[in-house]
Amino acid sequence: MNEAQLHKVAHDAGFVAALDQSGGSTPKALEHYGVPESAYAGDKQKMFDLMHEFRSRIITAPAFGGDRILGAILFEQTMDRDVAGVPSPRYLWEHKNVVPFVKVDEGLAPEADGVRLMKPFTKLDGLLERAVQAGVFGTKMRSFIARADPDGIAAVLDQQFMYGRRILDAGLVPILEPEVDINSDDKAEAERLLEQGIAERLSGVPDGRRVMLKLTIPSEDDLYANLIRHPKVLRVVALSGGYSRDEATERLARNHGLVASFSRALTEGLRRQESDEEFDRILEASVAAIYAASTT
Repeated sequence: MNEAQLHKVAHDAGFVAALDQSGGSTPKALEHYGVPESAYAGDKQKMFDLMHEFRSRIITAPAFGGDRILGAILFEQTMDRDVAGVPSPRYLWEHKNVVPFVKVDEGLAPEADGVRLMKPFTKLDGLLERAVQAGVFGTKMRSFIARADPDGIAAVLDQQFMYGRRILDAGLVPILEPEVDINSDDKAEAERLLEQGIAERLSGVPDGRRVMLKLTIPSEDDLYANLIRHPKVLRVVALSGGYSRDEATERLARNHGLVASFSRALTEGLRRQESDEEFDRILEASVAAIYAASTT
């Protein structure tokens, strides 16, 4: 493991950029960027090419750097592609001082017991091997919690920690992401069950190893304070979860030690048609606001 990357993720001020939109979420991300579906007309390769162009534009922008950004979560295809002629993970670390992560889940299963588990992983070992070879530091995998169902939340956490142990064994740091729906009628109760369930399972993480957590900004401020301080947790980051950037940063700032890992809220306002100067100005404002909320 790269000790400089480990120290940066554990101790530096900043946030994690989520640039890991996959096949299911890419059309909406491109639409927000000003690229309609008619621009690729069902051609998945062209769609991913356009998305990589968008990600590359973000990564190479002056505002995107390790002074305020700890890491970036990449889609598997992004990990395998180049930015400015350099493999993406290498470009992030060597040119931007940003730690690379990669998304490893394969999407969500249908809802049961108020949650959506991850679909069974079919290519994890090979992906982890490629990630290590590419210089990636860690991984991310997402589940979804719609209701405060104890059995469903337990199943989500059992699955997350099971795959997390395999990722640790491969020499990478897993980001466990059991997202809670921000529109859930019992969001606060689901988060209390989640916090308790995570705390119970952390004892099963081998001594000397640490995981990261990516959680919805909680309804109860500082709910995750004990997880943030836990010796087996490297960092706790927060997803924007559908909140606007203004609301997400306002909520985040009330949670001490919790840092952002935003996707849509980070790219809010960025359009393909903008000049580089305008694009960079909007991204700079976004990075500055998210960084400020992540350093409370």
